[in-house]
Amino acid sequence: MGDVVLVRHGETEWSKAHRHTSYTDLPLTAEGERQAKALARALTGQQFVAVISSPRQRALRTAELAGLTVTAVDEDLVEWNYGEYEGVTTEEIRRFRPGWTLWTDGCPGGESPEQVGARVDRLLDRVRPLLARGDVALVGHGHCLRVVGARWVGLPPSAGALLRLDTATLSRLGYERQQPVILRWNNPVT
Repeated sequence: MGDVVLVRHGETEWSKAHRHTSYTDLPLTAEGERQAKALARALTGQQFVAVISSPRQRALRTAELAGLTVTAVDEDLVEWNYGEYEGVTTEEIRRFRPGWTLWTDGCPGGESPEQVGARVDRLLDRVRPLLARGDVALVGHGHCLRVVGARWVGLPPSAGALLRLDTATLSRLGYERQQPVILRWNNPVT
C-alpha cells in the first residue's frame, strides 16, 4: 500500500504576509522558487503513481520546480475559499470580529469547514484506490492540506487547526496495520 505525500506550495507575497489566499492566483516569490527547487532534492528517487495538483499557478509551479510531473489537476485541492476575507490577515479580521477562527467560523461569502471537508473527502475517495499501485503526491495549499491530514485520520475538518503547515514542506500520510496515520508532518527542506 502506498502513501500520500503532501507538498505545500512555495512562498508567495501573500503567504509571506500571512494574507488569506484562495482564488487569487499569485506567483511564487524568488524565495518560493528556491524553496520549490529544494523540494526536488528532497524528492529525489521518489516514484509516484499519480501527482495531483491544485490548478493555482503557485501549486503547479511548485510541482514543476520540484521535478514532479502533474498527472491530474483537481479543483477539490484548491485552497479554502476565504470569500470576503480574501487577502486579509487573521489579525485584521479579529479587529472587527474578535475571536474569529477559520476552523470553526468559516468565511462569509466563502466556505465553511464542513464544505472544505466534503471536497477533501471526495478527493481522498479518488486517491485511496490509487495507493494500491504506489505513492500519490498532492500539491496544494496550507489550509486545504491541513484538512486533508485531519480527514485522513478520521478527524473533523476543524482538527486541521492543530496541524501547522509551512510553505514548501513535505508531509506523509500512510497506514500502520491498516489504520490511517500521519507518518510525517510539516517537514521543511533546505
